[in-house]
Amino acid sequence: MDRNNLIGFLLIFLLLIGYTIYESQQPRPEPPKTTQATPAPKVAPSVSETITDSATAKRLYGDFAAAGFGEAKDIVVENKDVKITLNTKGGKIKEVLLKNYKTYDQKPLVLIDEKSSSRALRLPGKTGDINLSDLYFTSTDAGGVVKQDGDSIRVSFRLALADNQYVEQIYTIRGSGYQIGYDLKVNGLDGVLKNAPVQLVWLEHLKKFEKDTQTSQMASAINYYTVEEEFNDIGDNSVSVDEKAVEEPIRWVSLKQRFFLTALIARGTPFSSGQLKSSVPTVVSNDNIKVLESNLQLSLADLKSGKGHFDYYFGPNDYEIVKNVTDGFRENVYLGWPVIRIVSRFVILPVFHLLESFITNYGLLIIALVLVVKTILFPLVYRSYMSIAKTRVLQPEIEEIKAKHGDDMQKVQQEQMKLYNQVGVNPLSGCVPVLLQMPILFALFSLFPNLIEFRQKAFLWANDLSTYDSIIQLPFNIPFTAYSHISLFAVMMTASSLAFTYYNSQMTSSAAMPGPYKTVQYVMPVVIMFVLNSSPAGLNFYYLISNLVTIAQQLTIRKFVDEGEIRRKLEENRIKNKDKKKTGFQARLEEAMRKAEEVRKDADSKKGPNTDAKKKTKK
Repeated sequence: MDRNNLIGFLLIFLLLIGYTIYESQQPRPEPPKTTQATPAPKVAPSVSETITDSATAKRLYGDFAAAGFGEAKDIVVENKDVKITLNTKGGKIKEVLLKNYKTYDQKPLVLIDEKSSSRALRLPGKTGDINLSDLYFTSTDAGGVVKQDGDSIRVSFRLALADNQYVEQIYTIRGSGYQIGYDLKVNGLDGVLKNAPVQLVWLEHLKKFEKDTQTSQMASAINYYTVEEEFNDIGDNSVSVDEKAVEEPIRWVSLKQRFFLTALIARGTPFSSGQLKSSVPTVVSNDNIKVLESNLQLSLADLKSGKGHFDYYFGPNDYEIVKNVTDGFRENVYLGWPVIRIVSRFVILPVFHLLESFITNYGLLIIALVLVVKTILFPLVYRSYMSIAKTRVLQPEIEEIKAKHGDDMQKVQQEQMKLYNQVGVNPLSGCVPVLLQMPILFALFSLFPNLIEFRQKAFLWANDLSTYDSIIQLPFNIPFTAYSHISLFAVMMTASSLAFTYYNSQMTSSAAMPGPYKTVQYVMPVVIMFVLNSSPAGLNFYYLISNLVTIAQQLTIRKFVDEGEIRRKLEENRIKNKDKKKTGFQARLEEAMRKAEEVRKDADSKKGPNTDAKKKTKK
């Protein structure tokens, strides 16, 4: 590995660190105490207010005053995946339990409940907005359990002024899956309502479902998808207050936690606009780690004409599930930058799910994934090794050039380029194979923190491969982080990186590597260790196995590569290229170097005749 190769590797390491810091789920410091928690939506009256007399009900609800009194009755519907509790007060979803998942401390995973979630449906009354969430609907449906995939249960809630004047909400739960049909109808209320949008105000105080609160905060956001097929988000990777008014029509909105989603999807006419807000409360607790709020506007005319068809989604943020929900919904699972996303979707994920179909232990699955990826990349590793081997064979001649022109680095570079051209060696050929591997490396870095498949999967001492493994708890936070633990997999990964670095240095003459680079190559893995210390154990374990396999590959290649044969081929190339005409690129490069040398000599001449003497004196 000569200086050019080392510079290439250094640039790659710097790129990796930059990408890691940008993409990682490293939590930022707690927000200032002055940060205000997002208030609940202002609706009239508040959910906690109790109507005690008809005069108050008339003042608040006008023609709907009679519905201000009633009995809140639960109706439970469920399939094999979810259990949903509906309530006649507001005709709303009161609670959602995901049957197939547990919280980090193995409690039932209640995705939403009355304490953490509120939905206010407001109609534009002629005398003021009417909050239907506080009114009592009627229902004759009993709920129940849907046992067959092809079956469904329908629960209807109606708020009627007369036979032909009503608001109706209909929920449909199917035999499996996490989508709940939701139809909203407004009929015969022209004399009661004014021509203005209907508002659905949706507030979620996100609960703690994962061990790592800070990472969960950073990964929680509001995602939305417009009719122009544009995916956007607010609040992602942030603990500050983020607000946005979306003026274009919206196809769906999801309130995303790290591994779970609550979403509302327009199956008919899209939402006309929306206001979105994300914030972190002043006091973070297990029941309130982040606050997400959306206020969506619906066309009243569309609800009157029977176009109010929607789906709720309450379930895991699992790529294999969400990709089939609706257009753009798969974007809820972050797969990296656009180019990286292609590698994730069409290379890494198919291989991962293929392995998952017959390997049940996820630690062993990671090992298998490493072997598959390393096999695919082996030709690139081989080319990189051969480039290093060629440079090593040429090292004696390079040392002669440095000894002869050591005081003139420009001349040294010119002579080195001339030598490379003579023997047919591209000094960048060792870096190119490494650069071609980077999309896969970045794809894996994006995937591991976001794949729910690793959630609560244990391997060796790690109880959960989707979060960090902690073997030591320090009495202070590690500098530049908000963590005080030491991850054993991160330490082992770093040790393997240092071993790989040491192995590479043994392949290169010490004289070929300037002193600062010798230090940098050992410092970089340690820096990366602190960056990855709070990353998922599965990711660090992958890098650990990857380093070990790479060392094994290079030892195998070295065993079968004959450096004497390489020298013989280089000498043959030297003879063949002796009278070979220079390429246009080579000619332009040499001309640029020649002009640079002239500029340097001209600058030295202007400094005076003693410039060279001063240089020698300093030496």
